[in-house]
Amino acid sequence: MKKLIFFTCLLITCDLVLAQPAKKPAVKPVAPKPLLKNLNDSVSYAIGLSVANFYKQQGVNNMSTSLIAKAINDVYGKKPTLMNDQAANACMNKLMMQIQEDKAKPAVEAGKVFLENNKKRPEVKTTPSGLQYEVIREGTGIKPAAADTFVCNYRGTLLNGTEFDDSYKRGQPLILPVTSVIRGWTEGLQLMTVGSKYKFYIPYDLGYGLFENPPIPGGSTLIFEVELLDVKKHQ
Repeated sequence: MKKLIFFTCLLITCDLVLAQPAKKPAVKPVAPKPLLKNLNDSVSYAIGLSVANFYKQQGVNNMSTSLIAKAINDVYGKKPTLMNDQAANACMNKLMMQIQEDKAKPAVEAGKVFLENNKKRPEVKTTPSGLQYEVIREGTGIKPAAADTFVCNYRGTLLNGTEFDDSYKRGQPLILPVTSVIRGWTEGLQLMTVGSKYKFYIPYDLGYGLFENPPIPGGSTLIFEVELLDVKKHQ
């Protein structure tokens, strides 16, 4: 009886062993073939990397990579392109301007609020262009014309009081043609007489516009204290 039980257990064990699937030999994974096989491949990828990083840093997002690839293939394949160089440049300029407008919007809005309140002060005068100025000291000398060269000391600040330039600290006045400076200065200088000291409140469109001019953020309204020292008349 014990032998019968032993053989029965042996048969059951054999059946279980035979029922299990045979183990497959381990397959060594195959390393993917490198995409950059030669210098031309590396340069091609480097160009794409450079272009993508540049425009990403400029704020250009959500672009269609398939259309970018199509444009490259059309040019290198000498196929008709969907737009010419002039249209492409106009398109890019429009996009970059829109990006800059969005970036500068907070500064532009802050400037508008400031100027709207500032013009209510009785000592502040506003010209048709939007330039605001305040007479700190009136001189008795001549006024510069657009064709002349001015000599002045000045101090420039942002609305928050941050100073971005100061000729007094440099110990050297600024000497330039009247028309070679920002529009707000060109207009304001011609209101002054030699010996005068004015304060200019210059909206962004009479200053450096929407684009950043380090350390001046894009869209900034600027405040200048300007002291006109001399005028060199155009001969």
